[in-house]
Amino acid sequence: MEIHGEKETMLYQSDFLVIGSGIAGLTFALKAAKHGTVNLITKKERADSNTNYAQGGIASVMSQNDSFDDHIRDTLICGVGICHKDAVRQIVETGPERIKELMKWGVEFSRDEKGQLDLGREGGHSCNRIVHAKDLTGHEVELSLLNAVKTNPDISVFEEHTAIELITEHHLDKTVQKVIKSPHCWGTYALDTTQNRVDRFLAKAVLLATGSIGHVYLHTTNPDIATGDGVAMAYRAGAWVGNMEFMQFHPTSLFHPQANSFLISEAVRGFGAILRTRDGETFMENYHEMKDLAPRDIVARAIDAELKKRGDDCVYLDVTHSPADRVIERFPNIYNTCLQYGIDCTKEMIPVVPAAHYACGGVATDMHSRTSIVGLYAAGEVAFTGVHGANRLASNSLLEALVFAHLANLNAAEFIKHVSVPADKIPEWSEEGTLNSEEWVLISHDRQEIQRLMWDYVGIVRSDLRLSRAERRIRLIADEIEDFYKRTRVNEELLELRNLACVATLIIDSARFRKESRGLHFTTDYPERDDRFWGHDTLIHQHFGIQMCLPGPFEW
Repeated sequence: MEIHGEKETMLYQSDFLVIGSGIAGLTFALKAAKHGTVNLITKKERADSNTNYAQGGIASVMSQNDSFDDHIRDTLICGVGICHKDAVRQIVETGPERIKELMKWGVEFSRDEKGQLDLGREGGHSCNRIVHAKDLTGHEVELSLLNAVKTNPDISVFEEHTAIELITEHHLDKTVQKVIKSPHCWGTYALDTTQNRVDRFLAKAVLLATGSIGHVYLHTTNPDIATGDGVAMAYRAGAWVGNMEFMQFHPTSLFHPQANSFLISEAVRGFGAILRTRDGETFMENYHEMKDLAPRDIVARAIDAELKKRGDDCVYLDVTHSPADRVIERFPNIYNTCLQYGIDCTKEMIPVVPAAHYACGGVATDMHSRTSIVGLYAAGEVAFTGVHGANRLASNSLLEALVFAHLANLNAAEFIKHVSVPADKIPEWSEEGTLNSEEWVLISHDRQEIQRLMWDYVGIVRSDLRLSRAERRIRLIADEIEDFYKRTRVNEELLELRNLACVATLIIDSARFRKESRGLHFTTDYPERDDRFWGHDTLIHQHFGIQMCLPGPFEW
């Protein structure tokens, strides 16, 4: 073991701090820069985010054949009774403005031969309303936003910086703590992985935009960075977290040993693709009246049921009946990726299986994107706004991120006028007494063990027995990780592992608490929906435990 002394650290101050570089973080940064200086930290390269991987598009009412009421209705139906109606109405009715704003920033969406937006359709939607850029919508949006950020002199981007903990009043001098009555966030400690150094980033307002928790599961469509960092940090800092039991499993990820759960967009089914078994039989008509365009939770469970019934490894997505040139034009990325793995989707069916995709829960926020910690905002997939309820309607995610990043900016721009940061009272990160330990090899397998436990016991179909087994084993692993963390110098792998363990326990606790099946949470012990007692949100707090509350806007 080698004992390291203290390293000189850097202090960065700004009016706004953004943690994460997806659509929510970049949108907020561009808007906030009009009101002050912005520091943005991201733990990999700035383009590495769930936004960049989003294929389908952005749902918004952009046609005379559509209406706000229809989009709201589709969202509420998909959310199975616990969407926050005010939040849903907010994203739907202001969505077209945000889409037009993206176009002003240079996003080029696909258009038809008449020059009109080529609006697609996905599962759960009653109308064509998906604005897209072929099957690379997220990439197109991310690229345009990054270009706008690069040219803004008031935005500084720090790549390869992994946030460790949010800085709250608990980190201040004890004399200062006594006069602070509410939890308050002043920034974050972040590991500069290029220098192996922990720096302080302080700001008057902080936006969490860290994205998803997908890598808590063995199979996920999410990028490697999706390890639940924002949810875990906010929870440890004392924020309310909600509806963590509702994890959306995308029904169709590419089934191939080298494909790393590559997503086959729901837009392919919206385009007319049909799900079939290995012998070519269709099956979705046995599970839902909308057949292959049923909501994702129903399609994922249907596939899971067919696989278990037949003993197969995968089902198949068949688009061979569509003209090859139209398939290639609409889905060039999917077509070319499948070709890389020896599958010509215009001539043969695509093997697919479900994979963890999108978290409907997260850090609870109000209608202004404020969390229960003063000065801390959240937007994007890290946030629980109430929009998605128990199941996300396809392509509502990027829309939600755009709208709530906008709302966060409106509130934060006013908030910072009345805030000063006690920079001289916030100490540097201390590594005194920590070691570079050879024991790391003893727990290096914990990440895969967590992912396997979550996949086997807390996946598409759950039970009390499975959840109980998962809870015991995950808590044991989490305790070992926490003990190791307290006596070991931080590194990125350890930080991600700690966050994954925290998020896993939150998901399990929430799932064990909900005694019904609703949306994405299906349990064999309580197979029916029960609105009498369980038509509520599940909220968890580090100190106040787990509670239920009626769906509706949070008030802090």
